[in-house]
Amino acid sequence: QVQLVESGGGLVRAGGSLRLSCAASGSISSANAMAWYRQVPGKQRELVADITNYGVTAYAQAVKGRFTIFRDNVKNTIYLEMNSLKPEDTAVYYCNADYRGYLYWGQGTLVTVSL
Repeated sequence: QVQLVESGGGLVRAGGSLRLSCAASGSISSANAMAWYRQVPGKQRELVADITNYGVTAYAQAVKGRFTIFRDNVKNTIYLEMNSLKPEDTAVYYCNADYRGYLYWGQGTLVTVSL
């Protein structure tokens, strides 16, 4: 079992920045990939960004150029640097880890972007 704990969410004005963190209880270098998802009430959870164990990243079109996912294998932590935030980025952000097909989720952290 792997525990994922997100932090860093909060309230920010449009145009501002936040950095989310996801600390894993196990070695993230063993994970095939790790990712950030987000969910708005009443809507499906959507992929925001992911990073493979080779460091290859991919982003949803809506966040390209504004968000950056990166990892620290020593700290077993991944991050999501979010810049130029927009009100439509408001959501609960979840960390996800894929360990050979076994998926683990964090509890989520709320990001609210005000006008």
